Amino acid sequence: MIGWNSKGKMKPKLLVVTSTFPRWPNDTDPPFVYELCKRLTDDFEIIVHTPCYHGALPQERMQGIQVHRFRYFLSRFERLAGGQGIVPKLRRNKLYYLLLPFFLSAQFISFLLLVTKNKPNVIHAHWLIPQGLLAVIAKRLYGIPVVVTAHGADIFSMRRSMFIRLKKYIVAHADRTVTVSATLAKVLMADTGSVVHPEVISMGVDATVFSPQKIDGTIRKQYGIHGPFLLYVGRLTEKKGVQYLIDAMFRVAGKRPDAKLLIVGHGELEKELKGRVEERGLQEVVKFAGGQPYAQLPPYYATADIFIGPSIQARGGDTEGFGLTFVEAAMSGCLIIGTRSGGIEDIITDGHNGFLVPPASTPALAEKILQAVNNFENYEEIRARGRRDALEKFDWEVVAKRYAELFFDVKNIKKSEIIKPLSTK
Repeated sequence: MIGWNSKGKMKPKLLVVTSTFPRWPNDTDPPFVYELCKRLTDDFEIIVHTPCYHGALPQERMQGIQVHRFRYFLSRFERLAGGQGIVPKLRRNKLYYLLLPFFLSAQFISFLLLVTKNKPNVIHAHWLIPQGLLAVIAKRLYGIPVVVTAHGADIFSMRRSMFIRLKKYIVAHADRTVTVSATLAKVLMADTGSVVHPEVISMGVDATVFSPQKIDGTIRKQYGIHGPFLLYVGRLTEKKGVQYLIDAMFRVAGKRPDAKLLIVGHGELEKELKGRVEERGLQEVVKFAGGQPYAQLPPYYATADIFIGPSIQARGGDTEGFGLTFVEAAMSGCLIIGTRSGGIEDIITDGHNGFLVPPASTPALAEKILQAVNNFENYEEIRARGRRDALEKFDWEVVAKRYAELFFDVKNIKKSEIIKPLSTK
């Protein structure tokens, strides 16, 4: 089950099962699973099982990672996973439900075939349902240790009794359960009745990529920003609460017309949000940059003054599991403003390294933005603490090390015994 690489070192196999993974180079989809895998390749042979998407390769090798994308329908219709979350996509277009049986059955069969073929030492499932369920089934069949990471939507938006029972089963049979925030851990324990506290390990950010040094003045020129530069980065979906930010900007513009907001991202609410901007006559105040490849985001953060994430609890209960964009912004030197929603409080301590306001409160958000804009020069220490805290807690090297230790622990593998030169005779 443990093979040798070309450098004379042997590494255990780690099979990662996820529904979110880059479809191609410079994808606009969140790359956090890929970024974690990439940093584990020194210690593990990484194999990723993920859905196919129209235009993506069914199999490829990315930065030393073996990627297997399972097919589940005719290529041009394989769009269920990718571009935006599966749950929002299903809510937005009911026709996608027709793909769901094909998706789930193909995922189950292809995953078990991949397990049989590769005989991994450890399985890491991202999201409890359905990936976590697949992983614990494989454990029951093959005796392979399982680590399951919950990211948010799998906890907050799946609260029916059937899903609760599935979560209890998954948590009971996984070797370790991880949540990306302390808030998620509390909700999961309450839902499942578990007395074992999950490990809390966030996703990470590369401090060499997100840095104040990445400032690019051409961004201000491109969007006509001459005063305070406010930024939002993320999916344009309900739980992100961007509609409240747009409404807040109507109030802000009345007192600070020089403050401009740039919205970077795409999603199912994009057309609706653009219409909201037009209705309020904010076309010169709020600009849309569309979805940007992950590699092109650092200059936006570094150039902006203030990052705002107005997350809320969506209908159905979904909310922010962690809030990685706040970490990216803080590392880049932005002053960060968030809401008391989901896992954001794991990142922001109000008045210490950023500011927090109640979710879904346009007046409170507008007041805090105006306070930040009018007193920006006085918040240099808060910005410095934000960057320092992000570096200490959320740099990818810190996060990947914790995951590597966890994987070695569940398999009871000593790293010193696995990563060593081949003996010669």
